[in-house]
Amino acid sequence: MTAEPAATSQDEAADQAAQQGVRSRSQHQRRKRIVQAAAALASRGGVEAMQMRTVAERAGVALGTLYRYFPSKMDLVVAVVSEELDLLEGSIDRRPPRTSNPPQRAVEVLMRATRGLMREPELAEALIRSLLLSDVKTDFGDRMSRLLLRAAVGPEHDLPAHDARRVLIRALASVWTMEMIEMLRGHASADEIQAKLEIAAARLLEDF
Repeated sequence: MTAEPAATSQDEAADQAAQQGVRSRSQHQRRKRIVQAAAALASRGGVEAMQMRTVAERAGVALGTLYRYFPSKMDLVVAVVSEELDLLEGSIDRRPPRTSNPPQRAVEVLMRATRGLMREPELAEALIRSLLLSDVKTDFGDRMSRLLLRAAVGPEHDLPAHDARRVLIRALASVWTMEMIEMLRGHASADEIQAKLEIAAARLLEDF
């Protein structure tokens, strides 16, 4: 007789946990639809095409719901950038650079990022321009640096925060960003960018 309330309480807790899990999955799926809708619009018309109302309609959510997830257009742009980085990280995990030379491994990662972005040049331009101009905080630089460190140094190395190699890797990522801008403006080809990155990487990462 006395065990029944405890069993009921456990059942209720299990039901609540299950409901929370369903809500969490639903929220994740809704957020993903929004980001995908924004990326699709940006790929056709740049940031200007990512009007919040248009994104909401394409994603099938209310405008108020969109603003709960992303308070501004720049927050949405940052989310699209994060999605692109997720794809790049997944590609690097599946097919890590094979060469034994750290600078060459770093350049391979950057050129794979270049090719991935240039499949959608309108989207690439929107993302990079927004990252340069936006006041919204983004971890784009940190994530690119971590990817390059992992490629150049290896996951088994845990570099101290003050290690100079972190600064050198960040500098290489900055060179890549500026070269991407030149490419998007039509002032450089992929081969020219790779040649410049190889020179920069050989100098910056020569002691890796």
